[in-house]
Amino acid sequence: MNTHAFLSLLKANKQNHIIDHFNKLSLNKRSKLIENCNNLDLNLVFKLHKECSATEDSVSLNEKIEPPRVISLPRTQTEKKSHYESKLIGESLISHEKVAILIVAGGQGDRLGHNKPKGTFPISPIKEKTLFQLLSEQIKALSMHYKAKIPLLIMTSFENHADTVAFFDSFNYFGLEKDYVHFFQQGMLPTITPAGKLLLKDDTNLFVNPDGHGGSLIALYKSGLLDMLTEQGFSELFYCQIDNPLVKMADPVFLGYHFLAASECSTKVVRRQKIEEKVGVYVSLNRKDTILEYSDFGGKHMEALDVKGDILYWAGNTAIHTLKLSFVKALNEHGFALPYHCANKVVEIIGSDGSKNSVDVWKFETFVFDAIPLAAKTCCMEIDRSEEFSPVKNRFGPDSPSTARESMVTLHKKWLRDAGIIVPPERLVEISPLFALDKDELVDKLKGSIPSFEKDAYFG
Repeated sequence: MNTHAFLSLLKANKQNHIIDHFNKLSLNKRSKLIENCNNLDLNLVFKLHKECSATEDSVSLNEKIEPPRVISLPRTQTEKKSHYESKLIGESLISHEKVAILIVAGGQGDRLGHNKPKGTFPISPIKEKTLFQLLSEQIKALSMHYKAKIPLLIMTSFENHADTVAFFDSFNYFGLEKDYVHFFQQGMLPTITPAGKLLLKDDTNLFVNPDGHGGSLIALYKSGLLDMLTEQGFSELFYCQIDNPLVKMADPVFLGYHFLAASECSTKVVRRQKIEEKVGVYVSLNRKDTILEYSDFGGKHMEALDVKGDILYWAGNTAIHTLKLSFVKALNEHGFALPYHCANKVVEIIGSDGSKNSVDVWKFETFVFDAIPLAAKTCCMEIDRSEEFSPVKNRFGPDSPSTARESMVTLHKKWLRDAGIIVPPERLVEISPLFALDKDELVDKLKGSIPSFEKDAYFG
């Protein structure tokens, strides 16, 4: 975009304050401002602002909401057989190099008191392995177990990209083949006020915000990595976010059910623990599977109980999905198909005199789960929260590092107990993914041995 086109766009959208600022800049800074704005979709933000001003981004309670079909935890012999058969299919997909993994890791660890990429936060109870290391070691173990290449795609942000790449480099990619680890950046969108005004961060930059975790799908497409994976014969994409240390990377059972259902977009869910739990809910909306944010779902639905007195809409979102690569491509081919949501936020503006002012703004973002109702076929699978879901979102209290570590220790003690080994309550236990990916592998490795627990135990 040249100077004339830039100023014309600003004038057409009543951004006179930006034009006035531009005219006061040196020629060098003018070029820099235009260059920075060329990397942003200003037209999209102006369009979204008009749409958001005219409508409310919420779900009507008049729409038909029903419980979805969910593959439940296996309890009967028939269900256990189905799980086993699905696992075999999933293992075949991995061993035939059909599965790639995407980790969304664009956030910083500020809420955890960690001013670095969230993936670099130390989380394991004994060795203090970072989130990145734990998930990378799972992928390495899977690759060795199935003798297969498993590409790892990591979505970063403008804020943490360089630090994330440097972190992996400093740890020699945690034993993964460097050629199979790919970093790509999340898109950014200009932040705008409810009155429709862009904001300046400094002389040559606008205030911007990440375009949401749904942006991983458009960034994957634009980066060329999607075409690369397809050309290499990969067909399925396992998706997760960096904040869950219990996630089962490329879970074969999940992959198998996804494949058997011919699903384009599959999801893992957990049972909501209580009515007030703030979690997105997987439901059937007008006979299409979807996830509704708890704020959009409405009180009467969040509180609804079934005839047994249990929570009716119990399927809580875990942000764990498997998507067909062909589906991800289809979402991008005719303009990005996911809807944008408007979020009300407050940002702090620093004036030329150094003063700070809080300004109400609108940020536009996309959610990856909005792909679910766009899929021709979907699949939803229940998982055990204690085994696969313990996100790290808060510094203290629920969903914090302490609860995640407690979950890890409890799970690994259970694995050992099932192997016939009792760990004293006061002892910590940590099992490396490189030692055992699951209980069955641990039982096999410890067969005939009795570990000592005079102190905390690490199996690695």
